[in-house]
Amino acid sequence: MNEAEKLSFEEAFKELEDTVQRLEGGGLTLDESIALFERGTKLAQHCGQQLDDAELKVSQLVPSGEGGYETTPFEERDAS
Repeated sequence: MNEAEKLSFEEAFKELEDTVQRLEGGGLTLDESIALFERGTKLAQHCGQQLDDAELKVSQLVPSGEGGYETTPFEERDAS
């Protein structure tokens, strides 16, 4: 598990926003820019995965016999 995967969606998204602002602001060395870009890529992938998982959960809502809703279990994706 990489460091980005330990963050909640909100934490990762905020860090991603900050990373983009720093990259757009300029004034960074090439090495700093590359490191920030790599971190941003990991954060974006993590956020995207969390959104995909949330969408899957919501799409699996099925009516229950009591007029409400229940979720059906789904398999966690392999993060490899």
